[in-house]
Amino acid sequence: MARLLYTLAILALLPWALLHLVWRARRQPEYLRHWSERFGFFAPAPGEPLIWIHAVSVGETRAAQPLVAALKERYPGHRILMTHMTPTGRLTSEAVFGNQVERCYLPYDTPWAVTRFLAHFRPVVGIIMETEIWPNLVAGCHGHAIPLLLINARLSAKSARRYGRFPRITAETLAKLAAITAIGEDDARRLRELGAPEVAVCGHIKFDIDPPVEQIAMGDEFRRLCGDRPLLLCASTREGEERLILDAWAPLRGRGMLLGLVPRHPQRFDEVARLAAGGGFQVARRSTNAPVPPDADIWIGDSMGEMFGYYAAADAAFIGGSLLEYGSQNLIEACAVGTPVLIGPSIFNFPDTARAAVACGAALQIADAEELAAQAAELLGNKARLAAMGTAGKGFAASHRGATARNLTLIEPFIPAGR
Repeated sequence: MARLLYTLAILALLPWALLHLVWRARRQPEYLRHWSERFGFFAPAPGEPLIWIHAVSVGETRAAQPLVAALKERYPGHRILMTHMTPTGRLTSEAVFGNQVERCYLPYDTPWAVTRFLAHFRPVVGIIMETEIWPNLVAGCHGHAIPLLLINARLSAKSARRYGRFPRITAETLAKLAAITAIGEDDARRLRELGAPEVAVCGHIKFDIDPPVEQIAMGDEFRRLCGDRPLLLCASTREGEERLILDAWAPLRGRGMLLGLVPRHPQRFDEVARLAAGGGFQVARRSTNAPVPPDADIWIGDSMGEMFGYYAAADAAFIGGSLLEYGSQNLIEACAVGTPVLIGPSIFNFPDTARAAVACGAALQIADAEELAAQAAELLGNKARLAAMGTAGKGFAASHRGATARNLTLIEPFIPAGR
């Protein structure tokens, strides 16, 4: 009965979902592309056995890199399908994996679309990255004897409260998953409290991402384009944060530092460039691939799939999403290349990781944009401290590796031998 009521609610929301696609397409036309996939209609698929990984958007897609590499090495005869919910997730998949994987949108969670999806692709196993709990999808996999695993799960207290409003369907859905692994003990505890029968703590797969050699070289090229000025990179910034950062940075103009802004969502690249120019800053953009003029104050990182390159070029990096109540993006990539990190007060997406990085000296936590500007200015003028934080960051990232292997051990029993 609980799932029936849920399904009726999903059906009632479908007209809104279509309007949402049209509305979002005003700024990002990709929302109207491949729209039939959202209802379970797909192009013909080859017949080889298939491993399916669901990564809802950008962060989950990037986090899947080590797992995709391990699965391709272990099961070379299998195709890998990645499903997404957002165009930015799909674009990130194209940038990160190219033709190594197939990709499509995961259909809306109606029984009919789920059935068409599973019948079309016939995956031998399904893997959901981080936390996406779709009752009809989970029930459909269970009914078709397709093992579906939730791995690398993270569940904030806020998200747990939201799922907890629907205790029966949440518990029933979690119980039908073949296996669940969590990033940390707090995530595992919240999942168990919601009804998950068993949760293994395996750490964060993103620690296993090796910075690509070509992106480290790209960082060297970015550094050449930016010149000798110290560079503070504000990475994966969210709406509202850039204005706060620019206002706080304005008094530092003329002090020989360069501010880089890399908005999290590509549809905001032009908006952020206009915002900076409207504030009286001289703006340069990565997409021109030209040297940053000496009088430029702001460098806009308007490209996809190059985050390691941006971090490698920076002297220090602020992690976006943490100034306002978005919850910070992950700081692991910055630490992995030895870039000192500054992070704001909103860290509920990755609290354990953020606190551990601060505790070991790889990161500094700041309270607001004004403190960000002040701490960044002091840090960029202290090469010894930059070096010490960078070394601590590399050590922090290296000490947490191994989650991919632990997750793979749990995934392997669900992939039939010889397939």
